[in-house]
Amino acid sequence: MVEEDEFRSTYHSINQRRCCFEKALLARGCSCSCSTRFYLADREGITCDSVPAHGRCARFLERLREKARFALAIRSPGDELPHAKEIRVQNGGLLGLQQLVHPDLPGNEVADVARLMVRAEQLWGNAEDFPYAELIKAIAGFEGRRKRGRR
Repeated sequence: MVEEDEFRSTYHSINQRRCCFEKALLARGCSCSCSTRFYLADREGITCDSVPAHGRCARFLERLREKARFALAIRSPGDELPHAKEIRVQNGGLLGLQQLVHPDLPGNEVADVARLMVRAEQLWGNAEDFPYAELIKAIAGFEGRRKRGRR
């Protein structure tokens, strides 16, 4: 446990502005022009290189989590989401937003999160006004990687 605490402390000192969609980017479901990958010990992390982009993403992700609680059967409003549900919120929300902003693009990967956020704000204003009813459907329908069976 001491090693894990030490790792977290070092991680936070290195990564002052953690990417809001780090889990989605690490799962290789998205890319972002404002992100930089780094390695600490045997783990990978992602930092955000842009203060404005980080602010846009943080506001959007906060709203997504808030709006998705009912669909994900999360009762306590302040609790951190379990990993699998956080992956669903991040990947499903971004893929849903991309489908609304760019319906002509394939719906399996987001090429640039930062650019998607800018375009969404051009269409709807700020993150509070995004079409969350449609985004929640995308989150509810998102399926991550399937568990591998025993060999």
